[in-house]
Formats: sequence, C-alpha cells, structure tokens
Amino acid sequence: MGMMEMVLKHPEELPALLKLQLASMQATRFLPPEPHWAFCYKMLQNVSRSFAIVIHQLGPELRNAICVFYLVLRGLDTVEDDMAIPIDTKVPILKAFHEHIYDTSWHFICGEKDYKDLMTGFHHVSTAFLSLAKGYQEVISEMTQRMGNGMAKFIEVEVETIADYDEYCHYVAGIVGLGLTRLFYAAGLEDFALDVLSNSMGLFLQKTNIIRDYLEDINEIPAPRMFWPREIWGRYGTALEVFKEEDRSEDALRCLNDMITNALKHGPECLQYMSALRDPAIFRFCAIPQVMAIGTLALCYNNIHVFRGVVKIRRGLTAKIMEGTKTMSDVYAAFDDFSGILAAKIDKSDPSAVLTQRYVDEIRTACKARFLNKTKRKTFSIESKTGHEICLVLAILLLALIMILIVWR
Repeated sequence: MGMMEMVLKHPEELPALLKLQLASMQATRFLPPEPHWAFCYKMLQNVSRSFAIVIHQLGPELRNAICVFYLVLRGLDTVEDDMAIPIDTKVPILKAFHEHIYDTSWHFICGEKDYKDLMTGFHHVSTAFLSLAKGYQEVISEMTQRMGNGMAKFIEVEVETIADYDEYCHYVAGIVGLGLTRLFYAAGLEDFALDVLSNSMGLFLQKTNIIRDYLEDINEIPAPRMFWPREIWGRYGTALEVFKEEDRSEDALRCLNDMITNALKHGPECLQYMSALRDPAIFRFCAIPQVMAIGTLALCYNNIHVFRGVVKIRRGLTAKIMEGTKTMSDVYAAFDDFSGILAAKIDKSDPSAVLTQRYVDEIRTACKARFLNKTKRKTFSIESKTGHEICLVLAILLLALIMILIVWR
C-alpha cells in the first residue's frame, strides 16, 4: 500500500504517522561527538529505525548499554545469517564472539549493505562496549556467549520438534529478553524477579518474525534457512516448500494457523511481565514490540498472502501503536483488540481451532480482568476505512509537510 493510498484509507492515523516521522528525524540527527558512539548510533538507525526511536526515550546510561547490546547481537546474527561463510569458519566465530567484543582490533567482514558496514567497523562497537560500566559488560558478554553457543548448535541441526523450536527461539530471542531484564536490573530500575518471565517476551517476538518471514526465508539464496518445526508443518505437507503452491492453499493456511496458535501461548506471560515494569521509558521500550507482535499475528492468521508475498502492519498503524502505547491499560486494550480480530477469523473446522480459541480466550480474559476503564473501546483496526473526504486528507498532509519542514530547519 502506497503512502497516499494508506492515508486516504486511514486518515485517523496521520497524526501518529507525522509524530513518528518527526521522532525518526530527531533520532537520525542524534550523533554523540565520540567517534565510537557516533558509529553505534548511526548503525542503530540504519539497521533498525523503529528500535532506534524507542531506545532514544531511555536514560543515557541504559540507552548506551542497550544500544551496544543490540549491535553486538546484530553482529552475531549477521555471522549466523551469512550463508557464504563455511560452517567450519562460522561455528568457531559464533562460539568466541563474546571474546571478540573485548578486542578493539577485531573485525570480520560479512553480511550485506548496512550489516556489512556494521561488521567492517565493529571495532567501534567494541570500544563503546569497553566504556560501559562493568555490570553492563558482564551481562552483555554472558548473553552473547550463550546465544553464540546456541546458534552454533543449530547450524547443522534441523528444527524437528516443538521442543527444538522453543530451544532455538530461546537462544536467539529468549536470551535477549533475559539480557535486557538484567540490564534493567543493573541500572537499578527494575526487579531481578522478572527473569522468570523474560523468555516468553523473546519467544513471542521471535515466533512472530519466523511466521511472518516464511517466503523471504524459504527463497533465500543459496539455500533456505527455515525454523518452522517439522512436528507442526509435517501434519499438513511433505515439505515446507509445498505451501508456496497455489493448489496447497488449504494445507498452507492450516499449517500457518497452527504456527500462530503455538505463538499465542506466550501471550499471558508477556502481559504479566509488562504489568510488573515500573519505569515508564522501559515499559514503552518493552511494550511497543509486543503490541506489534500480537497485531502481526492477527494480520497473518488465516492469511494466504504469508505464502505469496510480504505481510506487514502498515506504517500508519505502526505509528499509532508507537504513539498510543503509554500505559498498561493501553497494552491490555491493544491485546484485546487484536486478539478479537484474530478470533473473528477462526474457522471451527481448522484442526487447531479449539486450541487457538483457548489461547485467545486466556489473553482476552487477562486483559478484561485488568482494564482500568471497564468500558471496552476499539483501539486498533487492521481493515481499511472508506468514505473520508479527500480534501480534508490533503489539507492535513499539507499541514504535516509544513510542520516537518519547520522542525527540520
């Protein structure tokens, strides 16, 4: 959907979209004077623009620690993802990556575009890492070691069972949740007890990404890297590739819905984790990706386009989520809205329908039991709205452009 078409169909999202654009511009212009920190924040903006916007809302000390943590893990992930690296070269690097971050002379060129730039200038990340307080360094080093070892394990091991799937997602995302929680604790801002729930936060996000990225991953050259567990997809086909075929749409959708159902089981623990956060900036940092995830699952559920092209939440809705997620009540409302959208798409003849409904009911029950305002309100919508006056929209667009130009100057 083009920008103009999106605005015409969803003009109510334009104010949030404008605010997101302004925040992105401010994040882009933020470059500390030190060369290593300037490199880190420039790379952060290049490899994850939305993450950069949220991280800038954190206090300086924690912001720096999380920026470095993210870039270290992004570097590790770049090594894992580069299929041109021989396995006998890749595995030792993954296992020793936590040691390389202490060496300001180390770099390993791999990846493409911005990721290649990150790896080429990785000595800047190491320099920034060594400038952090010891407590932050210890957390980042430990989590990098655990993730690197886990990635190395799954380089030559197929994800066969759901247990394998959960283990892989723990290594590449659950450990991120754990590391972030310990960084929050090291900063003296959150409770260490959140450790026990942090894995679900990571798994919910990672499984959503794995589901959404089916087509991109299976078309990867020179060879696909897929993490859909055979224990799930094997119920519906002889190979993951068959779900791309148009005459296998019914099987593809049933497999997709089963995968989404597996992800939904983490929802209640994610809500529990977020409800325990105390710092407002940390809360938004954690909550916005989770709301994006439940929205993405609602969009992907029973959606054959997952196997045909790119399925993503439109930019306007992303902006509305980022602007509207400020309190736990906002999160409960969003989870309830998106779960309701997903529930409306459940086909009772689907093999996983009963379990899907159960997990949706658990999420919605948790949300409704904790609404500060007991009156349910519709917060988010995936569908397009029509019947809005185009002249009004164009006037708003013109005003938005003027505001951007004023701020930019």
